[in-house]
Amino acid sequence: MRRIILSFVLIIMGTSLYAQAPEEAVKAAINQLFTAMNNSDSVAVAACFAPGAILQSVMEDKAGKQTIHTTPVNEFSSFIGRLPAQAADERIVFGSVLIDGRLAAVWTPYRFFFKGQFSHCGVDSFQLVKLPDGWKIQYLIDTRRKDNCEESAMAK
Repeated sequence: MRRIILSFVLIIMGTSLYAQAPEEAVKAAINQLFTAMNNSDSVAVAACFAPGAILQSVMEDKAGKQTIHTTPVNEFSSFIGRLPAQAADERIVFGSVLIDGRLAAVWTPYRFFFKGQFSHCGVDSFQLVKLPDGWKIQYLIDTRRKDNCEESAMAK
């Protein structure tokens, strides 16, 4: 009887862990990016992205006009690598995480701190793909602003 109960518990636990695994793996891939940024590790930053990945930001230029700025992954990772450790601190809150097979979409409000000082806030929208070596960021677009950073929607 003890074996039957133990087997039943293991089956339920295994099923529960399996059901959560894809979402947790996607979150881990995103958290890996922010850890690499905080450590100023350009190699680890670049490793978070799929080949041909795109990084974009929706923001206002100096004249107040809305623009979409594209940054190549190698330029972004090089910039991060030149920063002192802990200079780039992006704090996120996971919103929706949607997964269909090898495609994931994730929405994360964030607050960004540079060298310990608040810089800006917004939302990151990630598109990830599952490759043979794990989940990688294929597309990242974010918004950036300095105000209207509601505490309830942002990481603290």
